[in-house]
Amino acid sequence: MLSSKIFEVKEDASLTTIAGKLRGYRVEEDYGGKEGSIKLVTEVLDLKGDEDSLNGIFSKDYVVSTYFRGGAREVPITRESPFLFKKRGGGMVLIVLEKKGRANYIANKLSEILFIKSGKILEARIPPEALRALHEKSPDATKVIFFDDVDIPNIDKLSLYGSALASTGLYSSYLEHGKIWYVVFEFKKHSVVMGVTRNCVVTMFSKVERGEFLKCIIDDILPLIR
Repeated sequence: MLSSKIFEVKEDASLTTIAGKLRGYRVEEDYGGKEGSIKLVTEVLDLKGDEDSLNGIFSKDYVVSTYFRGGAREVPITRESPFLFKKRGGGMVLIVLEKKGRANYIANKLSEILFIKSGKILEARIPPEALRALHEKSPDATKVIFFDDVDIPNIDKLSLYGSALASTGLYSSYLEHGKIWYVVFEFKKHSVVMGVTRNCVVTMFSKVERGEFLKCIIDDILPLIR
């Protein structure tokens, strides 16, 4: 299952400037563990771009603890995370192909590299009206809906699954009490099923390659962002 998160770049910066600051970025950190001292590397790799986009790999070394023959053992690993900067309208978005927590870390780190401090690359947002329009345009393509900001006491979220989605009365009732937070939807243009939240966490439920996942995000999800 592939995951990603979309961010907005809040500072003015050209793709050429971004590429210049990221190209060759490499930081080494000494780590002294039980197995001896090693160097952990954080770097940006494989930068490639054109007039509309810039993609690369954010690579970071970690030390994890594993169990081996009766004891804990520290093992260094490298995690490589694809990312893409893409022009959109008069601004720019960043797409990180990772789960939410790690995507947030990478977005903050890229903000520090590019703009000296974090907070210049922020979560992109999809208005609840856009998710509502997505569902109502093709209700048969919707698999799951979650509602948040619910005004019913002691209820944080409401949800509709499967056959319950065919109940327009129930759907209308839920809309009166909350806002659509998450939708799992079949995007028929690419014949894929993706889940998307208002803060632009995107999960691919169909079996596709990363490149195809990225294309689906660009074609189907970016137009939903305010």
